[in-house]
Amino acid sequence: MGNKLVEGLSALTTSSREITSDILALEFTVVNACIVGDPNDKDDNWVLVDTGLENSGDFILQAAKERFRENSRPQSIILTHGHFDHVGSVITLANHWDVPVYIHQLELPYITGKKDYPLADPTVGGGMVAKMSPTFPHTSIDVGYRAVALPSDGSVPGMKGWKWIHTPGHTEGHVCLFREKDRVLIVGDAFTTVKQESLMSVITQKEQISGPPAYLTTDWEQAEASVKRIRDLAPSLVIPSHGQPMAGEELKRHLELLTQHFEEIAVPEHGRFVDK
Repeated sequence: MGNKLVEGLSALTTSSREITSDILALEFTVVNACIVGDPNDKDDNWVLVDTGLENSGDFILQAAKERFRENSRPQSIILTHGHFDHVGSVITLANHWDVPVYIHQLELPYITGKKDYPLADPTVGGGMVAKMSPTFPHTSIDVGYRAVALPSDGSVPGMKGWKWIHTPGHTEGHVCLFREKDRVLIVGDAFTTVKQESLMSVITQKEQISGPPAYLTTDWEQAEASVKRIRDLAPSLVIPSHGQPMAGEELKRHLELLTQHFEEIAVPEHGRFVDK
């Protein structure tokens, strides 16, 4: 399933860092995942949000062990969507921990072997990552009976105080995760803080708020509406799947700029999903 170049880049600079007292970001250069839960809680009240690439599993297991305890396991795995860089280790980890995997109802076919994503579109431009994107895995995976639709009431299993927000555009069932008490938002791929189409930008992680990864975004009207919905939530801190966390006035300024100039900042001038 994996893309060896992407996995190689990921393995070079794998790291973790605490973003808040109960959120540990797992950074694989090309994509991020999160462990959410109080490390002082000894009752396994934590979850994993997204699972990185196919070679990310061992690092995630080690991070969980160091964060909590030997043989600790999450309440669940939550997926923001089903693209390969978010579900790469999900089968391995879900089987290892024997836990359910939650995803939006519209994304279930992509993780139960029923539907493939379209091939990525290299014609969107922007850099080397976009050019090599057709080599990225796009076929469905099958997590079997472990796959469960997120609850319709907006709650997130294992994440008390959080709710999921439907933010389609990048994929039809993409979700973000929002905690109202401190207005922290786990963004997934609704937007990025790095120019994901550019290999140099990905490697340097130079901060630059942008739209969702263009080569895999299938509905730009919905993507724009989702970014505006995120702006209206007034998040205090965002944790994206691509790029670095952003907070405070810098975040507010960048989000306002993105929403006001979405066409110029995010939408490619051409491409299969732009010109459809």
